[in-house]
This record gives sequence, structure tokens and C-alpha cells, in this order.
Amino acid sequence: MTRGRVFRLGGVATAALAAVLQVSTASAGGSFVGGLSKITEIASTVPVVGDVNPYGMAVVPQSGGDLTVGDVLISNFNAASNLQGTGTSIVEVSPRGSRRLFARVDAASLPGRCPGGVGLTTALSVLPHGFVVVGSLPTTDGTAATARAGCLIVLNNEGRVVETLSGDGINGPWDMTAVANTDGADLFVTNVLNGTVAAGGVVVHRGTVVRIDLRIGWAGAPAEISRTVIGSGFAERTDPAALVIGPTGVGLGGDGTLFVADSLNSRVAAIPDAVSRRGSAGTGRDVSMAGALNDPLGLTVAPNGDILTVDGADGNLVETTPHGGQVAVRQLDSSGSPPGAGALFGLVVTPSDRGLYFVDDATNTLQLLH
Repeated sequence: MTRGRVFRLGGVATAALAAVLQVSTASAGGSFVGGLSKITEIASTVPVVGDVNPYGMAVVPQSGGDLTVGDVLISNFNAASNLQGTGTSIVEVSPRGSRRLFARVDAASLPGRCPGGVGLTTALSVLPHGFVVVGSLPTTDGTAATARAGCLIVLNNEGRVVETLSGDGINGPWDMTAVANTDGADLFVTNVLNGTVAAGGVVVHRGTVVRIDLRIGWAGAPAEISRTVIGSGFAERTDPAALVIGPTGVGLGGDGTLFVADSLNSRVAAIPDAVSRRGSAGTGRDVSMAGALNDPLGLTVAPNGDILTVDGADGNLVETTPHGGQVAVRQLDSSGSPPGAGALFGLVVTPSDRGLYFVDDATNTLQLLH
């Protein structure tokens, strides 16, 4: 199959971080982030049903049904109760700030299995023909003790659920990206519940990246062709504040390398030949570790091929080259204690390639860095 375009989606010593910031200031002129300096709030991400804690993001590539090209889809992890793993809504926000509820997923009406119910995660992508895929890692009370395996939920372009993908490697789908091909798409999904709940907060090394190959036609739901574990052994653990920490953001480079945010190790990893490989690359090769990377969560690939990550521990955006150089740092969130802690997840480059959308779950807003 011919492969096509991509659709979305440890502590640091003070002296080391200062050195990175100095380097980033000097070299930012040739970076993607180096040309961006202003942050503008686009809209609140809270829908009429009151869900909060925006996580996943995807830009709509083509109009159809209830989807409008250029709009941003955003998934909410918490219900209005603010309990983690209970959010059920996807909102659609236009570049000018208008907001509407695209979908509210009812666990009782799902057409297939989704162990534990619905708690939408950072895993969110828009596929050819307007199918939307979102991950679910549900809880009943917002704690890791009640977290269940969940599933991937597939909706049509009118926001109606048409199928679920569960089991067989899908265990706490946490983030995702997708690439279209001539007859469908490949999903790349990180999973963070492989042994984490049973370990009770102790780090286990069982996080995975699963590739799911789909055939997509104009009629009917996408048909699954195969699943392959292409990454394994990533560090993961439960956390009382974050619910779970493990491999999070993923982004596909132009040469077919999948970049992974290895959160617990403050590391960006690379899995080569991600589209075609038939087995696991383990935890991949090191691209960059520590420095300004401080619990990287969301990840996307910039138009220049650099890797953009947002830190869960300090609210920073970090730009890293595929060769490992950390070339730019921008603070996107300074609220909380410590500043920016846990506020940033989803991020995606604007359709114009001249800015970066990101969600701030400290303020429940969609923001634009430009």
C-alpha cells in the first residue's frame, strides 16, 4: 500500500535547564517554535454538558457531515464532576472561536465492547471519509483503582458511534496518531494499563505502542485488517494526581519513524519503520533525554521535521531535532504549583503551518501559539 499524509496527533537540574534555555535562545531562529512568540486564547473547551480537562486534539482535514475543514476537535477526559476518566464529550471549535458539541458518547449505547465504559483520552484522530477515532480509558470514581482497559471508539462525521476496537493489545489507549494510505489508514496507539493498576503506583515496564491497520470505504465502518505491537517495555505507573503516567504522545516523521513521548523517563524515543515493521522495537532508540524534557506528554511533528513536545511538569513546549538537539523552549502555561504542572496535553500544528494549537486544561481553553 502507498502511504500518505499524517493526520494529527524525571526532574531537571537547574543548571542543566539553564544551559538548554541559553542554547534554545541562540538557535531558535532556525526552528519552528523560534518564529512563534504570541499566545492567543481561541475559546473555552467546556461544552454544554459541562465536561472539563481537555486532552486530545485533531484538526479536521475535510468538510463533511457535521465536520468543517480547519476546525479543531477536542476530547474531554473529565465529566462535569471533574472525576478523571469520566469525560464523554468531543467539542468542535472553529479558528474564530465558535464552539459546538460534536459528540457525546453514551457507554450504554456502544455497538461493541469497551471494558469499563467511557472516559475519553488524548487519543484522537480524524481519518479519511470523516471517521473520528477517540480513545477511552474509563474509571468509575476518578481513581486508578477503578481504571479499566477501555477501547478505541469510532464515530462517523455526524458524531454517531459506528464501532469499537478493544482487546488484543488495546489496554488503556492514552494517545494516538494516524496516517492515511490508498485504501485506509494506520493508527498508532500508546497503551498505559498493562499491569499498572495491579502494581499500585510502582513503575512497571509494560507500556506499548500498537499499530492498527484499517481499510476504509465510503460505506460502512472501517474494517480492521491487522494489529501489531511495534513498541513495548515503556515505563508506566498509576498516579493519584495524573491517574496514570506512561508513553503518551506519538508523531510520525516523514521517513516513517514514529516518535514517542516516554513520559516517566523524560525522553523522546524513535521507532523506525513504524508503518511496515512486523514486530516490536522495544522502547526504541533514544532521540533526546532530560535537559528541557520534563515529563513530556503531548507530541506532534513540526513542518520542518522537528519534534514538538509539551512538558507535564513545568508547562514548557520543547522543540527537538530528529538528531536529538533541543533547539527551542517556550513556556505555554505558568499557572498552578509548580507553574504549568499537568496543564498541557494535546497539541497540533495549524493547517497554515504557521502556528500551533494547544489545549490548556488548567483553564479549559484552546490556545494558539503564533
